Amino acid sequence: MANENYAEVARQIVEVVGRNNIVSATHCATRLRLIVRDHKAIDKDAVEKIDMVKGTFFNAGQFQVILGAGVVNKVYAEVEALGLKTLSKAEQDEAIKDQQTGVKKVMRMLGDIFVPIIPVIAATGLFLGLKGVIFNDSVLAMVGMSSSMIPEYATLLVNVLTETAFSFLPALICWSAFKVFGGTPVIGMVIGLMLVSPSLPNAYSVASPTSGVEAVMAFGFIPVVGCQGSVLTAILTAFIGAKLEKFLRSVMPAALDFIMTPFIVILVTFLVIILGLGPIMHQIELGLVGIVEVVVNLPFGIGGFILGSTYPLLVITGLHHTYTMIETSLLANTGFNPVITLCAMYGFANVGTCLAFYVRSKSARVRETAVGAMLSQLFGISEPVLFGLHLRWNLRSLICMLLSSGLGAAVLSILSVQANSYGLAVLPSYLMYIYDGYQLLWYAIVSVCSTALCFALTLAFGIPDEVLVED
Repeated sequence: MANENYAEVARQIVEVVGRNNIVSATHCATRLRLIVRDHKAIDKDAVEKIDMVKGTFFNAGQFQVILGAGVVNKVYAEVEALGLKTLSKAEQDEAIKDQQTGVKKVMRMLGDIFVPIIPVIAATGLFLGLKGVIFNDSVLAMVGMSSSMIPEYATLLVNVLTETAFSFLPALICWSAFKVFGGTPVIGMVIGLMLVSPSLPNAYSVASPTSGVEAVMAFGFIPVVGCQGSVLTAILTAFIGAKLEKFLRSVMPAALDFIMTPFIVILVTFLVIILGLGPIMHQIELGLVGIVEVVVNLPFGIGGFILGSTYPLLVITGLHHTYTMIETSLLANTGFNPVITLCAMYGFANVGTCLAFYVRSKSARVRETAVGAMLSQLFGISEPVLFGLHLRWNLRSLICMLLSSGLGAAVLSILSVQANSYGLAVLPSYLMYIYDGYQLLWYAIVSVCSTALCFALTLAFGIPDEVLVED
């Protein structure tokens, strides 16, 4: 497509939104993000009629225009050329933080904490999957080998690859959360490492009656144990440490600040957590994990249906970041993540939505939107489908998708299918099940069926009359 077309799209967007209404602009993978003075003054229908625009929505203080991967970069470059104030995504995110309150603010905080560590957890899950394949005696038998023939050094190296991220998970979270709360990340990293120091009794070993490991008692009544796998403890640690650091930086003499502030922050925060709040928070977290497991395992797939059919609504409202904390806790404490398995079906259902719109629509514009949205959804980006198709026309296609997602999740719940990681969606998500043939087979079958079911339901009930009219 010629550059002048991208320039024209940029010009039209700026014109409809209003040059004087735009405070700043940035973009992400698929969306042009505009901080505006008055989003109610924008004619959304006019914006959505602009060529290449697949949908719009207002969220988190930003008017967001869905353009699709690849296209958004080129349109953004033309927006810059028009002389508007542009910011990096991080700068704009920082600029809108003060506009958020309550649940939205908490969700954003959790997202900011966990997004940087998701790639590491996802990579570890892939290592675990490959280990499950390579060390499987049935697989090795195909080449005349067995797991007993694998050299000790190879086993050792593989264990390092698969165990490190979860062993030091509190350190990763403390590092990220310290940054979010305004502290010095390296201080958070050090305190996080202290929480899982090999010198402390391992929390999992203490919890196991057969391990022979017992907590060390401080003052005769306070159990001292490590904080292995405790997500809530790590977040609380970072909050206390970062707030203490900011206070000390404001009152500490400059000559002492460089050494004394880190010294006091590390000492006080570590002792407060290890001798007081850490064990309490870990018990609360284990209780939450237990509740989630009960919901997931409700009979007849009821829990799976609830999670699978409601998760897309959380994505639409931006509340889905809560699940990241729950998934991290599940992985750290059980080694598996059934939540993402059940929630993932909505991505496959969305693919069925896109196929149905492409097949039935007579509007070239809608068909183009459906193709672009499907390509994004195949790699886990769902906003083009949610806002460009489901919420743009009517709610019938959304209901078809929620039903398909819920039913697929219910079946997976009954079959006890569960991932060993998180952070991967739709096509890449199959990699989270390669650790076991049963898991991979059923996940693949149910995901394809969810796509087909949503395709059929949308064809029959979810296609709006507007798209059946030619351009």
